Amino acid sequence: MNPALTKIGAQMSNLSGVRAIMKDVIETLEASKGKDLINLSAGNPLILPEVEQLWRDCTAQLLASPDYGEVVCRYGSSQGYAPLIEAIVKDFNRRYELNLSARNILLTPGSQSLYFYAANAFGGYTSNGELKQIILPLSPDYTGYGGVCLVPEALIAYKPTLDIDASSHRFKYRPDFSQLAITENTGCVIFSRPCNPTGNVLTDDEVNKIALMAKPHDVPVFIDSAYAPPFPALNFTDMTPKFGGNIVHCMSLSKAGLPGERIGIAIGDERVIEVLQSFQTNMCIHPSRYGQAIAAYAIDSGALVEISKTVIRPFYQNKFTVLESTLDSAMPDSLPWFLHRGEGAIFAWLWLQNLPITDWEFYQRLKEVGVIVVPGSTFFPGLNQEWEHKQQCFRISLTGSDQEITIAMEQLAQVAQTVYQDR
Repeated sequence: MNPALTKIGAQMSNLSGVRAIMKDVIETLEASKGKDLINLSAGNPLILPEVEQLWRDCTAQLLASPDYGEVVCRYGSSQGYAPLIEAIVKDFNRRYELNLSARNILLTPGSQSLYFYAANAFGGYTSNGELKQIILPLSPDYTGYGGVCLVPEALIAYKPTLDIDASSHRFKYRPDFSQLAITENTGCVIFSRPCNPTGNVLTDDEVNKIALMAKPHDVPVFIDSAYAPPFPALNFTDMTPKFGGNIVHCMSLSKAGLPGERIGIAIGDERVIEVLQSFQTNMCIHPSRYGQAIAAYAIDSGALVEISKTVIRPFYQNKFTVLESTLDSAMPDSLPWFLHRGEGAIFAWLWLQNLPITDWEFYQRLKEVGVIVVPGSTFFPGLNQEWEHKQQCFRISLTGSDQEITIAMEQLAQVAQTVYQDR
């Protein structure tokens, strides 16, 4: 059967961004049976024993609770499971001295769906035919933002400035406020902090400046905090979550050990939350309540915050240290390589300046020596201008063993030397 697709149907069924790469990764793994491959491509978090045990314990509490039948055998509110909402309100009001009520919270089936609601509720064409833009103030950023918008031309990303420390082979992206424009034509702003793919953390001043630019136009600023404190707390540098005004603080429990349950959390102005909730009602009635119920136990007890600080963060921070130290020892000082400052998330971001071949071709060369990473050009959604930098970067997952990361970076260094010598 070959049914005709609508314009939106064709757009949404296309493989784009990192999804196309992951299809190639899967095919490579299937075709390489018996060959050892170090796969540092996926964003799937590792199963940490202490984290798995936390969710087992919370599941046991749910099974023993008289609320079990109510949770799994009945429909619920489109806003989300009330005990989880109450736990979030209580924890965040105490932790950050806020004044939240339940009306400031929306629970969604993963944060990806939350950005789909936001992009299409606030971005795209108005009833008057005007185009409202979705602004990504710092590119590169999460490739998934490119797939959530039903009006692709609405997505606009801005090229960053680069702080480069040549002597240490490190660099950091910063918003270019001389170029960034948030106007009456802006529908919403979205960015991740810490950033997938780079690990970048925008400073408090940078976040405040973006929010201030958006405020006169009543533009909501969605901060994707999937790696931020208080959970999963995958920030390797001090950072303060931002709330209030036109900021919508968006969270996920995926990197806190529940990716299979798809739980997203939005905290923001109740008028924005109402719009997103209405969108969700039409999409899926409400998200699964099982994961929400066990999350309520983990947050209310304080166990999730504690395990994020004492187990999840140090585990991945050590992985970045292994990768960083290996590159420092294996990469020749003469090569123009630059590692993005490791400020958070579960990835490293490597820039090979003046790379003689494309990122896709380098990715293929790495596969030949048994290493899989993700070409960086997939992480620039909305940035349509030509920029050679886009074909010189790579996202490297921190989800391998220490030994795998070490071997992979040594192999990468050897391939890099060969590629630069052959030019």
